This record gives sequence, structure tokens and C-alpha cells, in this order.
Amino acid sequence: MTTPQQPIGSPFGYRSTAREVVAGIDMSGKRVVVTGGYSGIGTETVRAIAEAGAEVIVGARRTGQAEDVLAGFIGSIAILPLDLSDPASIDAFAESVSGRLDRIDILINNAAVMASPLQRDARGYEGQFATNHLGHFQLTARLWPLLEAAGKARVVALSSIGHRICPPDLDDPNYERRDYDKWNAYGQAKSANALFALHLDKLGEPHGVRAFSVHPGGIMTDLQRHLTDEEQVAMGWVDAEGNVNERFKTTEEGASTTVWAATSPLLDGKGGVYCENCDVAAPASVDTPMAGAQPHIRDEALAERLWARSEELTGVEFRP
Repeated sequence: MTTPQQPIGSPFGYRSTAREVVAGIDMSGKRVVVTGGYSGIGTETVRAIAEAGAEVIVGARRTGQAEDVLAGFIGSIAILPLDLSDPASIDAFAESVSGRLDRIDILINNAAVMASPLQRDARGYEGQFATNHLGHFQLTARLWPLLEAAGKARVVALSSIGHRICPPDLDDPNYERRDYDKWNAYGQAKSANALFALHLDKLGEPHGVRAFSVHPGGIMTDLQRHLTDEEQVAMGWVDAEGNVNERFKTTEEGASTTVWAATSPLLDGKGGVYCENCDVAAPASVDTPMAGAQPHIRDEALAERLWARSEELTGVEFRP
């Protein structure tokens, strides 16, 4: 059963770090896959989980950079090539993971692009939707046998407060008949991530697989690489001198909700919810425009339609 979209009384919060939320949790023997686990909050996600004893596989588009970033980290960490905008790369990555692991206890769909200029993959699909959603949809489908084999597994999909911008346009997700807007594209992709987790949890629960979506918070990372300084000043992210807004989290704090959703015993038997600040988020309200879950990411009918559209666009049948 899908968990109610209401806070559950987590002892952690806005300024908790990834290491703090996993402290005291022994992850020895756990097999974890993290996409993009070598940049921004992905790095701190991998650091915390590996230090807790998990065996971690990182999917990286830039393997050389990943090796440099993760060198010296404590624990078992392997790096395999993965380009989420390339279906062949996704299949090759999944095959490599299957050759190494007999199960996956935790899959963290972390990699993302944000507010990029219009880019299209080899299929002609819009880049943000293709990378952030469709790529992870196909990857999760390919890794499904390993998730099911765990008997009790979790999938964490990185969404964003950006989901409030708009729901996905299932009639024209790739901007073939409408003008491209980079923030609209980001909003529909992040909404898709949350809707994916909602429906995956519904389908996965009978198999012991639960899914969660996560808003990590505002963090200054490489995710902002497509934004000019002027844009970031206009949005209040930095001031005219380049000082970061004090409400932004550090990367260690930004990784905390991901790690909490992946490991917290408070979430045992729960799933299908959108989380923020190391707790299940409350529904959005007029009083909290920058927090909470908007109604459209809780729409089970929309989630089911997105799932079917994703199968159509990827050519991947994913029916657990």
C-alpha cells in the first residue's frame, strides 16, 4: 500500500548530513548502485554508504573523473561507464552489473541535468527528459531481476522541488510541437522522477521492492553549470558578490535525504512517497510554495500513463 504523504517524525532534518543519517546502520553485505555518484551530492552519497560497509557500483559518464574523485574513499567502490542518454550504454552497464552482483539491495537514480539548452539524444528525445527520466526508467527495468532477487530492496529516485513547475506533458514530452523552455523541461523531468517512484512502488511492493522520490534541497554543485551568474543572482541563489544563499545546503547535507530514504528503518514497509529534509514531505500548500509534494506527483492515474508512455518511447516493456 502506498504510504500517506505525511511526515513520519524522523529525528533528522534540514541540516543533517549523509553520514549522520547512516550512523549506526551496518550496511555490510549490501549491494548498492548509484548513478552519477562522482559529482555533487552523488559523491557524498557514495562516501557515506561505502563507509557504512556497502559494496557500491557507480555509473559514470566520465569514468576518468569518477576515478579521480572517488580515489581514496573508504570501502568497496567500483566504477562502470554509463551514459543515461544512450540506450546501448544503459544496457551495457546493466549487463556489467549483472556479471558482478547476484542482487541489488539499493538502487539510487541520482544522475541529472538541469535547465540545459535544447539538446536531443540519438532518438531525437529532449535531453532532460531523456536523461533524468527515460534513462533511469530503462536502467531500472534492466536491473529489475537483481532488485527482485534481493527480496527486500529500495529504489530512490532523485526528484526536486522543481517538480512544482509543471507535470509532464505526455502528448509532447520532447518539445516537437511546442517551444522549448529549459525550466519547463526540468520541471516535467523532475515530476516524472517522482511519478516513476510512485508507480514503481505500486508494482514493486508484491516483490519486496519499495520506491521513494527525494528532493535533496538547494545545493551549489555542478548541476548549475548551464546557468549564468546573472541568472543565479536573479533567482536569489547567490548575491552580487557571488556569496551563496545561506539557506543552501552543503553537499554533505544535500545527500542526507537520499541516504535516509535508502537506509532508514523508519521506512520499512513504506513506499511511494516524496521525501525532503530527511522525512516524508507534507503535501504542498499555499503557505509552503518552496516545499512539499504538489498534487500532480501523487496522481496515480498520471503515473500509470507516464509508465506506459515511457515503455512506448524506450521500447522497453517494464511490467514487474
